Amino acid sequence: MTQTTFSEQDQYYMSMAIELAKKGRFTTAPNPNVGCVIVANEQIVGEGFHLKAGEPHAEVHALAMAGTKAINATCYVTLEPCSHFGRTPPCALALTKAGVKRVVVAMVDPNPKVAGRGIKILEDAGIRVDVGVLEKQAKALNLGFIKRMQTKMARITVKMASSLDGKTALRNGQSQWITGPDARIDVQYYRAMQSAILSGSGTVLSDDPSLNVRFTELQKSPRFNDVINESQLRQPIRIILDSHNKLTLKEQIFNLPGKVVLVSLAMRSDFESFTGIAEVDQIVVKDDGHGRIDLKDLLTQLNQYELNDIWVESGAKLAGEFFNQQLVDEFILYQAPKLMGDQGRNLVNLPDYSKMDDVIQLTLKEMTLIGNDIRIISDRD
Repeated sequence: MTQTTFSEQDQYYMSMAIELAKKGRFTTAPNPNVGCVIVANEQIVGEGFHLKAGEPHAEVHALAMAGTKAINATCYVTLEPCSHFGRTPPCALALTKAGVKRVVVAMVDPNPKVAGRGIKILEDAGIRVDVGVLEKQAKALNLGFIKRMQTKMARITVKMASSLDGKTALRNGQSQWITGPDARIDVQYYRAMQSAILSGSGTVLSDDPSLNVRFTELQKSPRFNDVINESQLRQPIRIILDSHNKLTLKEQIFNLPGKVVLVSLAMRSDFESFTGIAEVDQIVVKDDGHGRIDLKDLLTQLNQYELNDIWVESGAKLAGEFFNQQLVDEFILYQAPKLMGDQGRNLVNLPDYSKMDDVIQLTLKEMTLIGNDIRIISDRD
């Protein structure tokens, strides 16, 4: 395995592989997004991307398109080819059998089942392997997958909407709609890339949200592509924190298809009466010592669902707990040019800090105008 100074040609073809990988961003989880381009005599002879877990990987699609033109060709792939037998055979073996001469890999696979083994298979077969071209861009494709492989916990994004004076609702609780339709469409785009959407029982009881992806709105996003149709869309799991079992089980989320994970401090005794159409699991987690759900224990237990990315849409209290416990990887705020007054509800409930050294510091990554609103993206240092 070598890391070298890559040519403009290498960067060009890898950038194409990265764009291909993005086409699977609504469907691949829990697998990573991967794209592949095969080049022979300075011409693209094969390309592919991974669409869904259990289906052929990017390299397999590209090799099928290339056929015998793969012999002595160069393969550009955004993630190290897999080396283990899972639901599909190892891609590293497929590349060796196809007779490629060189494989250019953007990044090593963080999955312990691979983690260099795929590269070794290629090199043992006499194939030159170069690693590291556009690595930063490749990692950005799979931040949640990388974190889950490294920590066994999902990547957490907290999304909120507020007025310019930092309010999420009027004093009486009215909040629809702070932001405009363009921002709400943008939220559907982000939701569609998540493994799960997490909220609290307070939000569910007050707003009765669906917490799913509305495909008709997703299609309106300028960043949506037409690679998938509505039947292929992977609806995120809905995770509801209901510490003391206050939900009636008749809320909207229970009457929509898909999985709901109910999280509480004790199992419900009335679950036999549930008649909704959702598939519902119950998880009991530790008490944090204050009669609330221990969020770290929750995230550890949620690993059983192989969740790469969890999108938190909640009230100020639960959002504040995620921030207080340093569990937020990314914060997305949609801010509307409205002023709601000092009696409105605050954005996030945080402690009364007495020193500036104690306040939560985030790194501003992006500010974008979305319709008449602003989308601000920050992450943890």
